[in-house]
Amino acid sequence: MPAMSQLGSSRAQALERLKINSVATLDLRGSSNNKIGDVGALALTEALKSNSTLTTLNLQDNSIESNGALALAEVLKTNSTLTNLDLRYNSIGGNGALALAEALKTNSTLTTLNLGFSSIEDKGALALAEALKTNSTLTTLALTGNKIGDVGALALAEALKSNSTLIVLNLWRNSIEDTGGLALAEALDEALRTNSTLTTLDLRGNLIEGNGALALAEALKANSALTTLSLADNSIESDGALALAEALKTNSSLTTLDLQGNSIESNGALALAEALKTNSTLTTLDLKGNKIESNGALALAEALKSNSTLTTLNLQDNSIEGNGGLALAEALKTNSTLTTLALTDNKIGDVGALALAEALKTNSTLTTLNLQDNSIEGNGGLALAEALKTNSTLTNMNLWYNSIEGNGALALAEALKTNSTLTTLSLGFSSIEDKGALALAEALKTNSTLTTLDLTGNKIGHVGALALAEALKTNSTLTTLEMYINSIWYQGLLAFSEAFKTNSTLANLDLRSNKIKDTITTEFSEARKTNSILTTLDLRRTLFRENEAEALAEAIKTDSTLTALNLGYNLIQDNGALVIAEALKTNSALANLSLAGNSIGCSGALALAEALKTNSALTTLDLQNNLIGDNGSQALFEALKTNSTLTTLDLWGNLIGSNGALTLSEALKTNSTLTTLYLQKNSIRANGALALSVGLKTNSVLTTLDLWGNSIGDKGALALSEALKINSTLTTLDLPHNSIGDDGALALSEALRTNSTLTTLNLWRNSIGDRGALALSEALKINSTLATLHLGYNLVRDIGALAMAEALETNSSLATLNLAGNSIGYIKARPLFQESQDIRFIEEY
Repeated sequence: MPAMSQLGSSRAQALERLKINSVATLDLRGSSNNKIGDVGALALTEALKSNSTLTTLNLQDNSIESNGALALAEVLKTNSTLTNLDLRYNSIGGNGALALAEALKTNSTLTTLNLGFSSIEDKGALALAEALKTNSTLTTLALTGNKIGDVGALALAEALKSNSTLIVLNLWRNSIEDTGGLALAEALDEALRTNSTLTTLDLRGNLIEGNGALALAEALKANSALTTLSLADNSIESDGALALAEALKTNSSLTTLDLQGNSIESNGALALAEALKTNSTLTTLDLKGNKIESNGALALAEALKSNSTLTTLNLQDNSIEGNGGLALAEALKTNSTLTTLALTDNKIGDVGALALAEALKTNSTLTTLNLQDNSIEGNGGLALAEALKTNSTLTNMNLWYNSIEGNGALALAEALKTNSTLTTLSLGFSSIEDKGALALAEALKTNSTLTTLDLTGNKIGHVGALALAEALKTNSTLTTLEMYINSIWYQGLLAFSEAFKTNSTLANLDLRSNKIKDTITTEFSEARKTNSILTTLDLRRTLFRENEAEALAEAIKTDSTLTALNLGYNLIQDNGALVIAEALKTNSALANLSLAGNSIGCSGALALAEALKTNSALTTLDLQNNLIGDNGSQALFEALKTNSTLTTLDLWGNLIGSNGALTLSEALKTNSTLTTLYLQKNSIRANGALALSVGLKTNSVLTTLDLWGNSIGDKGALALSEALKINSTLTTLDLPHNSIGDDGALALSEALRTNSTLTTLNLWRNSIGDRGALALSEALKINSTLATLHLGYNLVRDIGALAMAEALETNSSLATLNLAGNSIGYIKARPLFQESQDIRFIEEY
């Protein structure tokens, strides 16, 4: 039963349901607060042995390692119902992949296997490739972010020659260079002459470069099955684009081509444009961030005049400017297939906007137009608005980060009164102010199609807010209104409160970073009593005071829909916290509450602690920077002994001291739900760390502990290291700014030799020198789970760096090593980069 208790009650119930064959889909994906680990995976496999109904199992992000994967693989050998298994973001490693590969040789039902970011590397890829040669059911294999490299790519390429069932192969963000790309391409060229199943190949974020693209292009000439090819961020440049363009002239199966971030420039765009004139299958072309400039845009525009299949074109961040915009607009007048055009960050200006507006008057297919960050001003906004009056197809228009101002918004508002197709309008940071908000509010009274309106960062004051609130009383279609970073005062909130009483459609209202203050009496409370739609309310940095908190608390007592409330960095103080705590005693819906930076003090913390003893809904509580002190924290920690729902508690900057840590330690011994605990800057010092270490030795649920800036020193590090030798659940330990020296590093390194769960250790800005680095490097030779080690801004020099380089020769789990801000010489650091090439990331030293 220990495995079942670690899973938690809801997951244990799910496993019981599995045993009695009552479920077909089971989603147990983990989060920072909830991971089943190997223990849970083993319990799950036991349930699967007798189950005959489960077809889909999602176990992503659960800290499952090789032992858990081995158990799952064993079940797969005999299981005859499971078709979809998702193990993304676990650490099954090469051994886990090897076991799963063995299972695939006999399993005859699994069709989808996702092993993204699972550290399988070449060893795992080789095993899976071997399995693919005989497996006849798997159709989708996702191996994203596994550092499989050229060796793994070559093995998979060989497998494709004989495999006849795989449809989707995802190799995004591995370490495949042009050699691996060549191998894959040659295999495709040979295998796919007879293999007719592989339709999707994802090679994004590798290093296949021009030669790999040339080989893949040759394969495309012969292949007639592949429909989607993703080569984003591969440095194929213009030569690679030219080769692919040549292939597109004869290829008749490819429908989607992703070439984002490849620096193909105008020459590459010209070649692709020429291919589009004759190609009759490609529907989606993504050229984001390729420096094609206006010449490239002109060529593509010319192709669009005759092309009759392309529906989506992404030209974001290509510096096409006004001339490029003009050319594309001209093409849109005759093109009858393009539905989505993305031109974000191209500086097309009013010239381009005017031309596109003219095109929209006659174009009858475009539904989505993204013009974000294009230096469009008032005239451009006016022209686009005029086009909307007659256009009957556009549903989504994004004008974020332009300067259309009040007059532009006024024109758009007029258009909305007659337009009957636009559902989403984004005007964030467009300087529309109150003038624009007033006009848009008037339009909302009669418009019956708009569902999302984004007015973020527009300096809208209470006048504009009042007008929009008034419009909401009669509008019956708007579901999302973004008002983040404006200048709305308390009158605006009062107005929205009044609107809530009759509005029954608005589900999302974002009022973060406005200036709501003064008295709101019972208005908001009354509004919440009748409104049953709003689930998330964000009132951060709105100068919300304790009187407003009292009214809000009254509404919360009986509210059954609000699940997230953010009151961070306001002025509610201890009295406001008291009334909110009282509301929590009866509320059964609120899951996420932030009272950060509100000066609630000890009294507020005591009240909240009382509420936690009976509340059964709250899972996340953020009380950072509230000066609750050791008495307030002790009360909260006492509540943790009986509370069974809270999973995340943030007490950053609250002066809880060593006494508070002592009470916390006692709570950790019995609490069975808290998984994430933030205790940064709390002066717990060595004695507090010693107390926490005692609790950690028996606690079996906490996965993340952040002790940044607590001056625990070497003694505290020594105590925590002792706990790490026994604790089997903690995955992240943050110890920056803690005056830890070499002795503390030695103690932690000793713990790393036996600990098998910790994946992240942060020792940033301590006083660890070469002696500590040597000890840690020795531990890395043995440890096989640590994935991230932060040693930035310590006292590590060349000797320590060389020791780390030597450790990396044998260590296969460390993915990130941060040595920034140490005194490491460039020549001496070279071994680090040689050992890290293609297998891990080392931040600048």
